[in-house]
Amino acid sequence: MDQSQQSERQCRIAVDAMGGDFAPTNAVLGAIQAHNESKDFKLILVGNSDKIKKVGDANNISIDDELIHYTSEVIEMSESPTSSTKNKPDSSIVVGAQLVRDNKADGFVSAGNTGAMSVSSVFNIGRIKGVSRPTLTAPFPNEKDGYSFISDVGAFVDSKPRHLLGYALLSSIFIEEIYEIKNPSVGLLNVGEEEGKGYPLTSETGKLLSESNLNYIGNIEGKDIFKGTVDLVICDGFIGNILLKFAESIIPFLKAKIKSYADLSLSNKLRAAMVRTPLRESLKSTNYELHGGLPLLGLNGISIIGHGISSPLAIKNMVLRAKEMHDKNLIEKIRGVFSQI
Repeated sequence: MDQSQQSERQCRIAVDAMGGDFAPTNAVLGAIQAHNESKDFKLILVGNSDKIKKVGDANNISIDDELIHYTSEVIEMSESPTSSTKNKPDSSIVVGAQLVRDNKADGFVSAGNTGAMSVSSVFNIGRIKGVSRPTLTAPFPNEKDGYSFISDVGAFVDSKPRHLLGYALLSSIFIEEIYEIKNPSVGLLNVGEEEGKGYPLTSETGKLLSESNLNYIGNIEGKDIFKGTVDLVICDGFIGNILLKFAESIIPFLKAKIKSYADLSLSNKLRAAMVRTPLRESLKSTNYELHGGLPLLGLNGISIIGHGISSPLAIKNMVLRAKEMHDKNLIEKIRGVFSQI
């Protein structure tokens, strides 16, 4: 199918109805909410039809058979990514990725087993020619009321300099097209700003980034992430995943500290109540539900991975993000850049 035919056809988004800690309820409700908000796409619910329909019945929602692509197996959150995708070929995660591979869906979203979703997406959807490794790119709120994006945050935990260069290229295209940040600035996460700092991975990556056409400003430190010093922070997946999990712990930590303070006395309760609303409002941008999930960039199709605890709102935004990536022809634009490298 050529590009003009693809643009004329209605977008199709497959949703893993069985993925996540609260599946199928949250996955189904979120997907239906997305479809109700933007009917300009075909929704495909991948999973056990009986369980999917039970969610509909419990919430007074009629779910037609034509919306469901039946699968008989589920990859649990605790299962090994590689063995589970191999041993459960009729699981919702494997079949959903295959729908994209077989051009029966334009995108696939799941809040299920992250490792299995990554493995299935890479092996079934496949990488764009020239992409050595896909990457997960995550938005971190910054002081400028915007976002600093970090790549990679855990798609792979061991990387070479050429992989980090690829992460920077993929993420820069994503940021520019989806978040409309023109010529995004790129920084390499390091232990100091001075050139030559760090260890072989960072020094060699810095050279590659300097020789690229990216808007590379050099090394940055951890304190620069929330400052918004650069639009895109590059690091390997081991460090990036630690950063992501640490950032996710900040809000619960603050809530716990405020509660402990409030519990000490009535006057403390009153003081805490006074700051609760402004604090909540100022931290809205930290809500993962607004973004839904993280795109696995570098594949021959759209794959978005959500948090296991994803709410219906998060699932809805994952689906709408997948549709936006399709509407903006992101995959083809990435192919165009990598075809020239």
